[in-house]
Amino acid sequence: MKILIIQQKRIGDVLTSTILANNLKEKFPDAEIDYMCYANCVDVLKNNPSISNIIVLEEKVRKNYLSFFKFIFKIRAKKYEVVIDAYSKLETNLITLFSGAKYKISYKKGYSAIFYNYNIERLQNGTQSEIGLAIINRLRLLQPLIKEEITNYKPVIFLTDKEKNAAQKLITSFPLKLDKPTFMIGILGSEWYKTYPYAKMAELLDYTVQTTDANLLFNYIPKQKEEAQKIVDLCKPETKNRIYFDLYATDLRSFLGLLSQCDALIGNEGGSVNMAKALFIPTFSLFSPSVDKETWQIFEDEKNISIHLKDLKPEIYEEHDDKFIKEHTFKYFDEYPIDLIKEKLNAFFVLIR
Repeated sequence: MKILIIQQKRIGDVLTSTILANNLKEKFPDAEIDYMCYANCVDVLKNNPSISNIIVLEEKVRKNYLSFFKFIFKIRAKKYEVVIDAYSKLETNLITLFSGAKYKISYKKGYSAIFYNYNIERLQNGTQSEIGLAIINRLRLLQPLIKEEITNYKPVIFLTDKEKNAAQKLITSFPLKLDKPTFMIGILGSEWYKTYPYAKMAELLDYTVQTTDANLLFNYIPKQKEEAQKIVDLCKPETKNRIYFDLYATDLRSFLGLLSQCDALIGNEGGSVNMAKALFIPTFSLFSPSVDKETWQIFEDEKNISIHLKDLKPEIYEEHDDKFIKEHTFKYFDEYPIDLIKEKLNAFFVLIR
């Protein structure tokens, strides 16, 4: 059996959808399972034993009609029996429609029956779950193929020993206090509205160093360096001494290696939090007020804790919609009681010792 899974967009989405490949491989061990994504997400798929081939849909192909239709017919030539489109936008609608697959599976929308012969209803916000709707709705896409109850629902990232050893070597080249914990800090969100205010983040970093004397590594990419430095500048001198600003990775696989050597990840909710969970690294994350709690507050337990305004002040969400809250992000970030965050952060430090 040949199967194609399609998940475009961000790293967190692509990583989460690997649970489709993992469960299909368990059910159909002889299947060839390919995975289509954008180029920036390939690294979270590498070495996954459930994935046979990674197919990259390049931006230059997406933006050129002729190149895109040539790409569609290359996919058709692979003769997939199953295509699962977890993205379900026009480009993937067309790829699936022309794939020739017997099973064309995606989420039910008003127009989806034109492209797919299996249209799966998403569970809507308000559905209670310990693992999050991002997981549950993806697993629902397997209903046409797997009738048994699915219990394998956690994404996993697979690093090689070489990658781990390279990360260890890099860490030991800096003067970290090796008898103290090392925390990766998700210092900036992927968007402005997903970024906890700089001054408050600096206050939490001060509290972290005061409480644990930890080594702090920053997760940022070169173009974010100036913004990350602004947060460092707001920290107390003793905190600055515990920040290893130049100990960072230049590519995603190297970052994953570094993350695998940390005791926890702390910071803004986003792809790095999902990656830490997939490496079984404890996480403490701060959600943006407008990010969907029911979908992305996943795998919460004593070592994976998140703070969301909806948990603290649900009445705000009864009064305003997500669009209004997003437009007033910083006003609603002010509603997060920082003393409560510190209290929960301290409890987190105790649990991960």
